[in-house]
Amino acid sequence: MESQDWVYRIFTSRHRWVGALAAVALCVMLAAATGFLLAEFGPLVGAAGLLALGFGLWMLRDVEVAYWGVIGIVCLLPFASLPIDIGFTPTFLDLALGALFLVWTLQIATGAQHNLIGTPLGLPVAVFMLLSVGAFIFGLAHASVTPYLLRHFAEILLSLALFFLVVNTVRDARRLERVVRALVLCTFAAALLGLGLYIVARYYSDDLVIRGLSALGRLGYPAGPGVLRYIRDDPELPMRATSTSVDPNVLGSLLNMTLAIAVPQLFAPRRLIRRRYLIPMLGVLALCLGLTLSRGSIVGLGAALIAIATLRYHKLWVLLLVASVLLLILPQTQTLVAHFVAGFRIEDLATQMRFGEYKDAFILIGRYPWLGVGFAGSPDIDTYIGVSNVYLLIAEQVGLIGLASFLVIVVVFFTQFWRNRRVAARDPELEPLWWGLHAGILGALVGGIFDHYFFNLDFHHSVTLFWLVVGLATAATRIITRRVSQQRDNSFADGPQGAWSLEKGEDAAGSYL
Repeated sequence: MESQDWVYRIFTSRHRWVGALAAVALCVMLAAATGFLLAEFGPLVGAAGLLALGFGLWMLRDVEVAYWGVIGIVCLLPFASLPIDIGFTPTFLDLALGALFLVWTLQIATGAQHNLIGTPLGLPVAVFMLLSVGAFIFGLAHASVTPYLLRHFAEILLSLALFFLVVNTVRDARRLERVVRALVLCTFAAALLGLGLYIVARYYSDDLVIRGLSALGRLGYPAGPGVLRYIRDDPELPMRATSTSVDPNVLGSLLNMTLAIAVPQLFAPRRLIRRRYLIPMLGVLALCLGLTLSRGSIVGLGAALIAIATLRYHKLWVLLLVASVLLLILPQTQTLVAHFVAGFRIEDLATQMRFGEYKDAFILIGRYPWLGVGFAGSPDIDTYIGVSNVYLLIAEQVGLIGLASFLVIVVVFFTQFWRNRRVAARDPELEPLWWGLHAGILGALVGGIFDHYFFNLDFHHSVTLFWLVVGLATAATRIITRRVSQQRDNSFADGPQGAWSLEKGEDAAGSYL
């Protein structure tokens, strides 16, 4: 109930005028929004807008609902924006994140949250944010600021700040589980939609899919035949699944992280999702990832699952080996295999262009090594910002100092992981979730060698997803260490026999690794 205390305090204030004023303001807002939507867009869009407004008010009452809104938009409508212009076009994700931060701010202001939590990652993340702001200001020396640039950079900062919000609002195991479950379910919905659209376009009618996806044009999505994506954008080559993510690699990055999070649930004593539902869901997620033909995301997921199988869940090796054999021998997977082989041989145009981007990126970084060139553009006509590698992209924009700051975050993150792995083993209920969240970040970091979505002004939702999972993994570590500490205190309170049992438990936990 603590997430709802601020609402209760406003409407039940001892000063009656406060509650009355809040009620009047709410009624005026609803009436104005209703009139505008009906007059501007008609009854259908107006009704949808009212439903969205009602959900938005629900988000303001409960921080978990706000989390659901953010996750649902990231997975299902990542590029959706309002069909209005207020100097800029606000996106659905902007509004959802704004609601989430507003709820947290009001919790702090009304005393519903009394203390702020610091973590070992807090300072490195804050330093990285400050360096990004410095690079942004420095870059304005050779480029003018535009509303587009200012808005998108603010969105990046908002996504980075999401880390602090998560570790301060996800404080108990049940909330952690509910938020992660929402992420898995929403990603499954996106994958199921992607599979459905792919099957219809491939085997029935691509015009039907084009019309369906083009209907999202009013929400800022692209329209026309280009909504169907193919290898090298050539309709003669195999089609790639996109769902509502526009780009197959964007969808692949979402599936990469979520699969890495969900797979360890196969070994959980108490699963987020029941096994009879979890196994087919994992199958749908994996199949959709394969149909994206996103090589970077598949390699990232492979690295994450290999790490989990090697360090903790050894039975996962059987699943990985079976999947590898099927991938190599099934006729339906030969397109993906050929796509990988062409990449390794540097034979396909996409790989050759990627290597060209790397070369150009090194030239730009060599000219502006320390603070980069900012986010507005390159000061030199023969260079540009943009490379399919998140680390080189950070170095271009924030310089080698900024890249070093980001790598410090990564090192601290995995240092905390390594130090707490034995502690996590003493909490079998949360351990698989803890491993999955860290594996999700590992998959994203490995996939980032080949893609750039997790620090890119044009992919706000991917940046949001990355820092959301970083925050959830950090919160999971804190929750587990606190629970184990409480168990230790209880054991010592029971006397020497309890302490001796705990020591045996520690040895047993360590033996798993």
